Amino acid sequence: MKYLLLVLAPVLALAQQERTMSIEEYTPKSTLVVPSHPVTHARYPFIDVHNHQRGEMPEAQLDKMVKEMDDLNMRIMVNLSGGYGDRLKRAVDNMKGHYKSRFAVFANIDFTNLDDPGYPERAAAQFEKDLKNGAQGLKIFKQFGMDMKDGKGQRIHVDDPRFDQVFEMCAKYKVPVLIHTAEPAAFFEPQDKYNERWLELKQFPGRARPPERYPSWKTLIDEHFHMIEKHPRTTFISAHLAWMGGDLAELGRHLDKYPNMMTEIAAVIAELGRQPRFARAFFIKYQDRLLFGKDTYAPVEYHTYFQLFETADEYFDYFRKRHAFWQLYGLDLPDDVLKKFYYKNALRIIPGLDKTGFPQ
Repeated sequence: MKYLLLVLAPVLALAQQERTMSIEEYTPKSTLVVPSHPVTHARYPFIDVHNHQRGEMPEAQLDKMVKEMDDLNMRIMVNLSGGYGDRLKRAVDNMKGHYKSRFAVFANIDFTNLDDPGYPERAAAQFEKDLKNGAQGLKIFKQFGMDMKDGKGQRIHVDDPRFDQVFEMCAKYKVPVLIHTAEPAAFFEPQDKYNERWLELKQFPGRARPPERYPSWKTLIDEHFHMIEKHPRTTFISAHLAWMGGDLAELGRHLDKYPNMMTEIAAVIAELGRQPRFARAFFIKYQDRLLFGKDTYAPVEYHTYFQLFETADEYFDYFRKRHAFWQLYGLDLPDDVLKKFYYKNALRIIPGLDKTGFPQ
């Protein structure tokens, strides 16, 4: 008996380990067999309005990226990380100097010396100069509203009046503001067994937004929409579906209320792919208000975006488990909606984009 237990011990230990594996280890292979239509080249040329690149990248790196864009059928990439001042000018000169029609560069706000009485005028003047140096829009990053503080240590609100002149400058020159406000709502919730983003917060603890350090998600989103309301002549693009991809009806109510608001789908397609019928209806209803965006640049990941929007495939993989432990279902968007989403809406609201190569 003792010998038998010694022989069985490794087997029993392995069985026990398999019964107690972690969620990271659990990667079941589906037995479901359904038709699949992977898409590696978008049906129509598209504009990625949400990307981040080093504007002064070497020419060889630019050449490689444009070849990858051609393989994907990406006609134009919008680099949201242009900076301001000399950095912005160097980014424009480099990217558009080598490939004039393939890139657009957005400027960023100069946040230095926010407490100075003349800051609003100075920030607006700097942005106007950046526009004259080739910027085609304004990008505001997520620290705006969450982490930025004034000289007294007080949080800078998203709708802080110090930035009103910058937003009015955008209206004057008819350029859009792509703004990232807050984070997924789950990041603000307790990190417990009920939190849908528990795995991501486990892997990246710094993404949590506990109430002792951050305002609530609702506070930030309310400030976001108040900012849009204050500047009705300015076109705002709420990044990441305004983190409302899991509540498209509520997002639709805001689109109905604010005609100067657009939104884009960077990094949130996992939300759309688990509600394909409702998301498809949403895209059809708001077809003039939606833009294509990706955020992180990884060419193979675009294939999942194409499959989601262009096919009716069922139960296919998303590429990042920490964002989605579920499978995706295609929206199979109508061609006229797909064209608006892929390029027509961006061509309408971002000035100076080359329309060559896009179908009518």
